[in-house]
Amino acid sequence: MLRLSELKLPLDHEETDLAPAICKRLKIDPAELQSHRVVKESVDARRKSAIQIAYSLELQLPPELERQLLKRFKRDPHLQPASETRYQLVAQASPDTPAPLRPVVVGAGPCGYFCALILAEMGLKPLLLERGKPVKERTADTFGFWKGTLTFNPESNAQFGEGGAGTFSDGKLYSQVRDPKHLGRKVLEELVAAGANPEILVKHHPHIGTFKLATVVRGLRSKITALGGEIQFESRVSKLCFEQVHGTRRLSGVELASGESIPARQVVLAVGHSARDTFAMLHEQGVSLERKAFSVGFRIEHPQPLIDAARWGDCAGHPRLGAAEYKLVKHVSNGRCVYSFCMCPGGLVVGATSEVGRVVTNGMSQHSRNERNANSGIVVNVETEDVESYGAYPGDPLAGIAFQRHWEAKAFELGGSTYAAPGQRLGDFLAPTAEPPAELGVVKPSYSPGVVPADLGQALPAFVIEALREALPQFNQSIPGYAMDDALLTGVETRTSSPVRIPRTKALESVNTPGLYPAGEGAGFAGGILSAAMDGIRVAEALGLTLLRQERPGAPGESACDPA
Repeated sequence: MLRLSELKLPLDHEETDLAPAICKRLKIDPAELQSHRVVKESVDARRKSAIQIAYSLELQLPPELERQLLKRFKRDPHLQPASETRYQLVAQASPDTPAPLRPVVVGAGPCGYFCALILAEMGLKPLLLERGKPVKERTADTFGFWKGTLTFNPESNAQFGEGGAGTFSDGKLYSQVRDPKHLGRKVLEELVAAGANPEILVKHHPHIGTFKLATVVRGLRSKITALGGEIQFESRVSKLCFEQVHGTRRLSGVELASGESIPARQVVLAVGHSARDTFAMLHEQGVSLERKAFSVGFRIEHPQPLIDAARWGDCAGHPRLGAAEYKLVKHVSNGRCVYSFCMCPGGLVVGATSEVGRVVTNGMSQHSRNERNANSGIVVNVETEDVESYGAYPGDPLAGIAFQRHWEAKAFELGGSTYAAPGQRLGDFLAPTAEPPAELGVVKPSYSPGVVPADLGQALPAFVIEALREALPQFNQSIPGYAMDDALLTGVETRTSSPVRIPRTKALESVNTPGLYPAGEGAGFAGGILSAAMDGIRVAEALGLTLLRQERPGAPGESACDPA
């Protein structure tokens, strides 16, 4: 089988045009092409007057012809032998192997779910603990808060609950992480099996969308439980449990906020970037933590047709193209980097706080991406030294969390202390006056529970505001009209990534707490749905191989919940 890449066809081609195009490219008789399969599809919009669709395909041809073509095209990197793309499970328990004490996975986001899935496929019957609710109940709580019909629930919201923070997002499924073991393909195939659109297997920048993600996570849950795993909701881990063995502290389980103790020798910590109370607990119990850089900024909204026209030109609106995305970056004079983050075509700005008395924004799209506005985070890097003054003491690893909380509380105050968000026209933000205008412009805010006109120059630290005011007008060079006066800024975007990292060894365990496996975005090792899921698989492999090499351990010691 051969892999042919960079086969380009006009925007208005039909599916039946593919086979003739393959034969023309390779100069072969159509009868010799036994079959073809699209493995990747992307848009080439470098010439807006002639946008094309680029394909990578797997071709089935007679063996002798394959050899001839490889020889004839030996200098062409776009024709190569097809490579294996299937994920291979690293090990599996045999039916007669004594079962080890089941591993515990904390957090039912993409990292936790894929970690639990691989452990279940290995025959290790994991227990997955999630502090929030199942996705159906969580969705009702979250949408109820946005609509103002329910009060905010700090345990069931856009950050906490089945599916993790990515459930209420655009559902992007691409990553720049190297993937020689095809972990990403495993993730996509499992998502399709759980109900995602099969197009995610071939699209260059695939996404699912919020409502479809809710269906998919239920499918993943069903598969894990069918393989012998168990999932327990509304079960927040409040303490790690330890025992002393020959003078050495050893992990022996976890304790829940309910008081229940669960024995475990191996615990995967797959919490998200907003599990601030968990980070505080780990720090108090002596688990090694360190600060990590992150970014903060605002959400910006434009009419989606403006972005479509800039990206697609006269082809804007073509059904094959859909709503256009963008990616922007600018290095500015104060040394900061300003860039777009989690761009949501045809989406909504949503309330993403996880704590009472704070305002946080994020972006969300449905699969159709057919809302009137495009939105994106426009954020500025925050380095570890920038948060020093917010810490409880010099070198405090939780100082980044304190920084985030400070500015989220400020946004809550600027929005009127009702969970409304502060917003401002871009023109007014770029040319501030003594009295900020009390009105917004023609771009209607999509954020729920609502937007209150405010001076966003007060909403973030001076170095962030300075960087944004320099970079935003310059983005007009990439997207004409981007700096339109009526573009809407909404604050604040603070949860771009975890402000802490839980360092781990080459075996993927905590550097000072054997048996604890930090994983995913909250631990500082991923950024987005796909990379978090892939990290969950890596950790499951490492943990599972360790368990399958061991004899069945005995029960934990009596001092299981000694926090020392």
